Amino acid sequence: MSSLPRRRSIFFYSSSSSSSLKSPNPSSFIVNSTCKISINQSTSIKTIVITVKMSESTLKVGDSFPEGVVFSYIPYTEEKAEITSCGIPINYKASESFAGKKVVLFSVPGAFTPGCSARHLPGYIDKLSELKAKGVDIVIVIAYNDAFVMSAWAKANNVKNDDIIFASDGEAKFSKLLGWTLGERTARYALIIDDGKIVYAENEQKPGEVTVSGAEAVLAKL
Repeated sequence: MSSLPRRRSIFFYSSSSSSSLKSPNPSSFIVNSTCKISINQSTSIKTIVITVKMSESTLKVGDSFPEGVVFSYIPYTEEKAEITSCGIPINYKASESFAGKKVVLFSVPGAFTPGCSARHLPGYIDKLSELKAKGVDIVIVIAYNDAFVMSAWAKANNVKNDDIIFASDGEAKFSKLLGWTLGERTARYALIIDDGKIVYAENEQKPGEVTVSGAEAVLAKL
């Protein structure tokens, strides 16, 4: 299973008016297992560099799907079928809903974005019957967008009756648990969960690519 560790550095500078510099005397200390602070000191410049390494994926093939995972979504109804009609978001208790089921979950960086709308989602719409024929009970797409945007995206693609569930991974909480994010957005990845066990988990390595997270790749693993 692929994983994308990420680092974020924050720099603070405090300098005097003096133009003379001496060789820095670096020191460092560990804040916790994911955060290291290094301090370079001289007579005229003090630099603090904070480097945060996001954890690698905590979920691997063979692991149980974690308990307590909740997304937000708006169930499809005929009364609210128009794209301009707004339903009411409810909690989608994924951990409970996935129990005893075969589930395909795929994640995209954003609803209505070109790559997601032109290349990623259409594959799952086109291959939905084949996925179902392979015994898949639930197909769900998540993104960092809120439930209203995800609902509108489903309607824009003429997906009805929750054939594919369009859910919000609010604040990318689940994706951050995986360590698979693009900044504050959800990354592009796919999971297969079978009776509570993760049997496939792949994250795209290059922005814009739809390979290991695409419908054809997932079908090949069912």
